[in-house]
Amino acid sequence: MHWIDYIIVVASIAAAIGMGMYFARRQKDTSTYFAGGGKIPAWAVGISIFATLISSVTFLAYPGAAYADNWILLVQGLMVPIVLVALIGVIVPLFRKVIRLSTYEYFERRFGLFARLYSSLAFTLGHFSKAGTVFFLVSMALATFLNINIYTIVLVLGITIIILTLMGGMEAIVWMDVVQGALLIGGGIICILILMFGIEGGPSELFRIAAENNKIDFGPYDWSLSKLCFLVMVLNGVFYALQKYGTDQTIVQRYLAAKNDREAKKAAYIGVLMSVPIWALFMFIGTALFAYYHAEGAPLLPEGLKADEVFPYFIAHELPVGIRGLIIAALAAAAISSLDSDLNCISAIAVQDYYQRFRRHTDDQTQLRFGKWMVVVAGAGAIGVACLYIFWGGEGVLGALFSLYAIFSAGIVGIFMLGLFSRRANKQGLYIGIAAAVLFTAYAVLTSTKVDIHGTGVKETLLDLGDWNFSHHKYMLGVYSHLIVLVVGYAASFLFKTPLADKELTIYGYLEEKGASGKK
Repeated sequence: MHWIDYIIVVASIAAAIGMGMYFARRQKDTSTYFAGGGKIPAWAVGISIFATLISSVTFLAYPGAAYADNWILLVQGLMVPIVLVALIGVIVPLFRKVIRLSTYEYFERRFGLFARLYSSLAFTLGHFSKAGTVFFLVSMALATFLNINIYTIVLVLGITIIILTLMGGMEAIVWMDVVQGALLIGGGIICILILMFGIEGGPSELFRIAAENNKIDFGPYDWSLSKLCFLVMVLNGVFYALQKYGTDQTIVQRYLAAKNDREAKKAAYIGVLMSVPIWALFMFIGTALFAYYHAEGAPLLPEGLKADEVFPYFIAHELPVGIRGLIIAALAAAAISSLDSDLNCISAIAVQDYYQRFRRHTDDQTQLRFGKWMVVVAGAGAIGVACLYIFWGGEGVLGALFSLYAIFSAGIVGIFMLGLFSRRANKQGLYIGIAAAVLFTAYAVLTSTKVDIHGTGVKETLLDLGDWNFSHHKYMLGVYSHLIVLVVGYAASFLFKTPLADKELTIYGYLEEKGASGKK
């Protein structure tokens, strides 16, 4: 690392803190702090959605996956616009009409308090595990690039994210996401150009090598659900799209930041349509890396280098001074843009789903103070989880703990779909569906997840039932749990006589309103 590179990285982190300080004076109520007062332009909200979806995991994992294999992981992302082009028009106005801040208020209005607490707790635990993964990956990379102790990286990055979120609220997050999104896109394009024109023969040679090795491909195209193939990724992608845009607080909270329904829908479309090309860009980086290091006269990679280490190695050894600093700053920016959203949204849930319920008569300023304290607590917790990840290497006790989180957050998309598409579904039936999904997920996770529990280096299945172990690919586990909630919850609802749900809480209210406006 050259001193110029260090300056660029430090400047990017300082800019995040400065953004938080700039917007601090506007954060005078919970509406502004958590939703930007509903006054942020659609294009900025859309870029913020995109930046939140494109994390450091994308930056590091996608090139590694494409280098080792092909573009099969992109299939999940390709399903997002296919599923959501029609549904965004329903989902966005629904949430803007029926909730104040928390996504999970909809779940309570549709199915009662338990559904709200179950889904909000699942979001919180899931995003703590995600924060640990993001922190772990980005800190490992940054520690290597900057030659700084990894725990120092976690602490500096964590404090930066806490300050940005604590002081600037959603406004600072959105506008910083705009800057970070530009860094991410710019960094990816620069890498592609260097890779394409850095080999003898240029782009044509790159595509020749990629074609010969089937690198730009989405297979295998088997009809199996037991291995990673096109079918598994299509099914997983459908539910991923619904989960992110219909049940994830980090996305739904962005809908509330826009000025009106039309602007919110525009922002959602921008977020969807920007994400897919950038996912493809980072997949192409992996393909280009393969061609770069397999072309005639190519530099040799160190023996034993793993696929997901090739891109960091390229950044460290092949990029010129200044460009290297820009790419590393983009990597840090990707982590910040993902984690600042998590802290703000976890705080929003703590305020509306829990604090307001137990302290009903507190004023807005008291709720704002509590929300800011929760940002600090959540940030400290995320730093702690990251340190545990580093200590255990993402394995061991922490891996087992996150497997338990997966069990008790089963079927969230199933709850959403049941509420959206069925007026007949009721809370009693849903609870039976959730119980069935939790039991199934417990069986699947415990019989398929292998972790190093004892720290001996030997991975063991948490519960070994031999031939009765869950044998399908791990990506199918979530698909099955959502479907179980949907099917069992709907069928069980017929066992209980309850009034039909209010139309405005389902898709039928939207269709009726649209039909009425069409007649006019």
